[in-house]
Amino acid sequence: MLPYPFLTFSLVLMWLLLNSFTLGHVILGSVVAVFAGWAMASLRPEKPRLGKWYLLPKLFVVVFVDIVKSNIAVAGIILRSGARRHNPGFITVHLDIRSQFALAVLAVILTSTPGSAWLEYDSNDNTVLLHVLDIQNEAVWRETIKNRYEKLLMEIFV
Repeated sequence: MLPYPFLTFSLVLMWLLLNSFTLGHVILGSVVAVFAGWAMASLRPEKPRLGKWYLLPKLFVVVFVDIVKSNIAVAGIILRSGARRHNPGFITVHLDIRSQFALAVLAVILTSTPGSAWLEYDSNDNTVLLHVLDIQNEAVWRETIKNRYEKLLMEIFV
């Protein structure tokens, strides 16, 4: 009846936190959560295969440091908006990653880092289109993504 009990429980809890704790909301939230669990089961997501799971903390530290650095850089661009012009633009990066989960994590990393946004993924060419707030050197961006994130993600997700 409940293919994903943790998901169902979490959805009911979220429903009750967003609404009031009444019997009607408990029933309605439970019905919505059960149907959401069934919908998720019909998608049949595969389970992620972690190869070197012990590299996850390293990935978190790398991403955290990059987010802090990027926040400082974006704040600098905003604060001196009249003094120096920034160079926004789009870049395409060819990826070697094939794992859905690694691609999803890479999308979250690139989008959560201020100054960059994952716009489109082309599964035929295995490329991603990014918008970058300040492109000074496209090659540096490509190498950063390939060597800093993709390489580590390929080791984590088999």
